[in-house]
Amino acid sequence: MAENDRIGSILTENRTIAVVGVSDNPERQSYGVARYLKDAGYAVIPVNPKLKELFGEKSFPDLRSVPGPVDIVDIFRNPDAVPEIVEQAIEKKVKVVWMQPGAEHPGAAERAKAAGIQVVSGQCMKREHMKRNP
Repeated sequence: MAENDRIGSILTENRTIAVVGVSDNPERQSYGVARYLKDAGYAVIPVNPKLKELFGEKSFPDLRSVPGPVDIVDIFRNPDAVPEIVEQAIEKKVKVVWMQPGAEHPGAAERAKAAGIQVVSGQCMKREHMKRNP
């Protein structure tokens, strides 16, 4: 399957997104992407230990703390933090790990793939959604 079709399927089939490293600063990319995804109808779960809530949703300190299932883990963290996030994603049995531009970690991507998790790396989820939903 072509990369674009795979990403399109990921965006269509998965509706619950944990945004790890989301900021409450409207100037930050993570804020804009999370706001866009929420407005596009996704269930967005903020994951940042410094936030109590964002967009009226309770924020969690880490992925392990999130109750219930998560389809996609959208990562906005420095690459050195990504392997631990991927380990938590594997424990949580998520379907997709999405490493935003700047959050790429090839070793963690391989670890996720080996655990049966789809990986998107170095592409912006908001941009990919907008391409398919103009």
